[in-house]
Formats: sequence, C-alpha cells, structure tokens
Amino acid sequence: MEDAVLHKSFRFFWVAVVLCAGCAHKAATYQKATGLSEGESGQASLEFNTPREGVFLRSSVAGGGGGAVLAAPRFVAVRHKLEIVEAGSGLAKSIEAVVAFCGTIQCEVLSSSVTNETAVLSPSGNITARVAPQDLNKFLDFVGKQGKIAQHATESEDKTAAVVDVEAKLKNQTEFRDSLRRMLTKPGVSVADLLQIQEKLAEAQAELDSEATQRKVLANETEKVYVEIAFHAEQRTISRGSFASVGDALRDFGSVLGDSLAALITAVAAMIPWLIVIIPGLWFLIKAVRRFRERRRAAKAATPAA
Repeated sequence: MEDAVLHKSFRFFWVAVVLCAGCAHKAATYQKATGLSEGESGQASLEFNTPREGVFLRSSVAGGGGGAVLAAPRFVAVRHKLEIVEAGSGLAKSIEAVVAFCGTIQCEVLSSSVTNETAVLSPSGNITARVAPQDLNKFLDFVGKQGKIAQHATESEDKTAAVVDVEAKLKNQTEFRDSLRRMLTKPGVSVADLLQIQEKLAEAQAELDSEATQRKVLANETEKVYVEIAFHAEQRTISRGSFASVGDALRDFGSVLGDSLAALITAVAAMIPWLIVIIPGLWFLIKAVRRFRERRRAAKAATPAA
C-alpha cells in the first residue's frame, strides 16, 4: 500500500516538473521573440505604424497599472472664402497682382476671371487657389492689401474616414495584385487559368489606379487650403436734387409715349381679324330685326281691316 502511494507521488512529481519546464521554455521563447529582457518581463509595449507618415498608434501596458494612448492622425479640408471691395478702376490690376504673388509661394491658382465694367454691370472678379498651410497667412495678408475685406468665412470638413477607407482599399488591392502576379510566375499554369488571372489582374490594376487617384484628390484637399476670393467694385452713392424726378420723367417721356403707341397698334392689329367676322354679323342681325319689325307692323295694320 505504501509502495503504491509512493509510486503515485513520484508520478505526480515528474508531471509537475515537465509542466514547469514547458512554461519556462514558452516564456523564454516569448522574451526572445519580443526582444524583452528579464527586467522588462512585467512591461510590454506594442507599436503600429499607420499609413500616415511617421505617426504611431502606441499602446503600453505596465505591471501595476495600465494605460492606453492613441494618437491617430486627422485629415481636415479647410476652406477660406473672402469678399474684397475696392475701387473699380484698379480691380483688374489687383487680381493680376494676387495671381502673380501666388506664383512666388507654395500656391496653385485653380481659376481666375474678370468682368469689365459695362452700362449695366459693375466690374468684378474671382480667384480660386490652393495654398500650403505655411504660406496661408502671407497670402491672406497680401489679398487684404488689395482692398477692404468685406467678408471672411472659414469652413472645415473632416476627411479622416474617407482617407482611412481609401488607404485600406489601396493596401488590399496592392496585396491582391501582387498575389496575382506571383500566380503568373508559377509553373504549370494552364492557358485558361493564365487568361483568367490576367483578366483579374487588369481589373485589380484599374481599381488600384482609381483608388490612387482618389487618394491624390484627398491629399490635395487636406494638405492644402482652398481659398476663394470674390472682388467687387465699391458702390458710390450719388445725391439727387429736388427736381431729379422731373428730369427722369422728361427723359422717359419718349420711351413711355412709344410704348403706349406700340400697345395701341398691337390692340388694333389684334382686333382686325375679329372685325371681319363681327361687322357682317352685325349687318345681318340689324337687317333681320328690321324685317321682323316690318312684318309685325304689317300684321297689326291688317288686323283692324279684318
């Protein structure tokens, strides 16, 4: 009985030794794979590099307490809208000066237009541009010197979700394209499979090019500031005299008379076709009434005689 108990105790002892050895080997393997020393066994650090340049998502866990710090990049599209009021004589020169100044900094003119002064239109102009953030203040200061800033509005739109989605699609499409290219190099691929792989590869490359173009558009929107400038000529107020309304009436006399005559002529021209029908109808109606009256008189005159 005692030998059986002793034998069973030895068996449990050797099982425990084997389990401890396995745990020690697993811990040593983990430390070797993660590059942590024995003094760092109570603290682990994980780092990921996001597609954004040099921006990390860091999560650290320490023995005694845990904390997580996430520093995800944000992609924001910023827009500035300005309205400049200045003398109409120098409006075109102001627009040319802004376009020329844009070429001296990190700025890209998207469009520019000038409307010259006419009898019914005052001079105006528009400029749209994309400016690097570090040169935005220089650009706005120069624009402000061209006239009076009547309005300055700022808008921002968060494009982070769109950028992350496009970058994820780019990564997946790139991996899919590379896997298709590796399949082409494998020996023993049949002609049918080769044609199918090439078709899928062309589709993947087209999708990849489309996503890359979309990423460039988003980068242009988030890495540069969109600026829209509207130029207007200053409106001058002219004082009117006491008899200004009389002068306006005399100036408008000819046009009012001409409009009245034109309306009369139009009315007569519209009535002429109806007169062709109305006049004969009235003549027949009058003649019929006369005949009816004559017959009635004749009937009355014949009645007493009877």
